[in-house]
Amino acid sequence: MIQIYLCDDEETVLHQIKTALEWKIFVEDYDMEVSCAARCARELLEAAREGSRSVYFLDVDLRDGEWDGFRLGRELRRRDPHATLVYITSYGDLAWRTFQYHLEAFDYIVKEGDQMGAAAARCLEAVHARLLEERRDPAEVFSLRTGDETRHVPLADILFFETAPKGHHIFLHTACSRIDFVGSLNELERELGDRFVRLHRAYLAAADKIEAVDWKENRVQVGGRTCLLSRTGKQTLRRMLGGGL
Repeated sequence: MIQIYLCDDEETVLHQIKTALEWKIFVEDYDMEVSCAARCARELLEAAREGSRSVYFLDVDLRDGEWDGFRLGRELRRRDPHATLVYITSYGDLAWRTFQYHLEAFDYIVKEGDQMGAAAARCLEAVHARLLEERRDPAEVFSLRTGDETRHVPLADILFFETAPKGHHIFLHTACSRIDFVGSLNELERELGDRFVRLHRAYLAAADKIEAVDWKENRVQVGGRTCLLSRTGKQTLRRMLGGGL
């Protein structure tokens, strides 16, 4: 059973999201349960099981001494590398903060009165679908080691890999995170096969995430980001596209 943990210092927010999640679990008969609804980080950390592949709904603006939502998320990620993190926020765009803390957030729920519960229910539905997909086919997950943690990132979430300035390091880019790990693009290219295309010596991109190609400027748009395109990459991409574009 998947355990769900909530942490928000506003009692009304906590109650609304907990109620919405429990109702969604009941109606859809998910193999999940809300194990803890905490108002402080310590209570959540004491309740959470290490390495349990749990789902966490965390208040970004948690007012709990030295703890805020992102620091709490980083500690939970250390304890539970497979954790799914969802952030509750008063702001519409906080993706840049996940980059700062090297976190990968599944989604954000904006505090908008009566809409919070519905948003939480929709988010839980998406989380449930993702977990089912991963269980069906373990090959659909890319595993990497960063520091003392082993991370598992769904291949469907990966936009591209990029060589990092530090030797033998790679950046893995998703829509809301950048993960630094030790690796080689040449090895990744062989490992991942036709689902990824080598655009440049520094870029290996998911073929289905390519949105546009600027042949003149040697640039490729991948999931809203820009990757460089080399001469060899052009040839590879033209073959992949069957000579189109």
